[in-house]
Amino acid sequence: MTTAVAAPFRFFSLQVVRTRRLGPSLVRVTFAGADLHAFHSDGRDQSLSLFLPHPGQSEPVVPLELGDGWWQGWRELPDDVRAVMRSYTLRALRRDALGHTAEIDIDFALHGIGPGTSPAPGSARTAGTAAGPASRWASRAAAGDRVLLLGPAVADNRAIRFRPPEDTDLVVLCGDETAVPAATAILESLPAGTRVQAWLEVPHAGDILDVCTEADAEITWLVRHDGSPMAVDAVRAAGLADAGRPYVWIAGESGRVRALRRYFVGERGVDRRSVTFVGYWRQGMTEEQLRAAE
Repeated sequence: MTTAVAAPFRFFSLQVVRTRRLGPSLVRVTFAGADLHAFHSDGRDQSLSLFLPHPGQSEPVVPLELGDGWWQGWRELPDDVRAVMRSYTLRALRRDALGHTAEIDIDFALHGIGPGTSPAPGSARTAGTAAGPASRWASRAAAGDRVLLLGPAVADNRAIRFRPPEDTDLVVLCGDETAVPAATAILESLPAGTRVQAWLEVPHAGDILDVCTEADAEITWLVRHDGSPMAVDAVRAAGLADAGRPYVWIAGESGRVRALRRYFVGERGVDRRSVTFVGYWRQGMTEEQLRAAE
């Protein structure tokens, strides 16, 4: 079942096709669905809303029969019935012979779930905390599991944030493990000759990924469990390459994102209009608490 919601976005009913563990803290889940042909995106940091079932449910419960009133109806459902909603970024899409989207990948950061670690109650997207419902779901996902996705039906949409100006001569990327899927997708999309400096923070050395990019990219991986400095300190120590028109993209935990933005704008004098920043999560708060606060 699908319904139009605040076009250009709509619901897609999807099933898990396969999963692949990328490292101790990251798992890739591949989805397909009969109506995925209507999914369109040209963005490399495309934001999505994923609705997951509770344990014991065969599919997530979202009152799509209410049409545009689904949001209020969803909020009014009991906590143990209402589908778990979490925000993610699109890692990749693959098209069929007709050019229609056939599969999409979403990479999940498994907070609190390392190899041999049992899931425990807690926050879903917060690094360094116990696992929440999305991490637990992703760690156990299997072919045939059903989800709902609220995603784009129009390729160029407002949930795409990475938009460097045409005259950019240096791209700077900063993010933690929740931003690694978007950052690596961006790196893979950049053409030859693009200068890039990237700082990516992950929990374990095993989470470092091989990134295939044609760009002239300098990628620094910061491994928390190995005592690496925080991103803002690493960036300050390394400095930026000479550039007349840098473009900065920052994503991850809200407090660290703000600190990085202050550094680039306040200390380095980067034009604030050339800094894209987004808090994917906030230390000590679940996504439900964030929505309530907002």
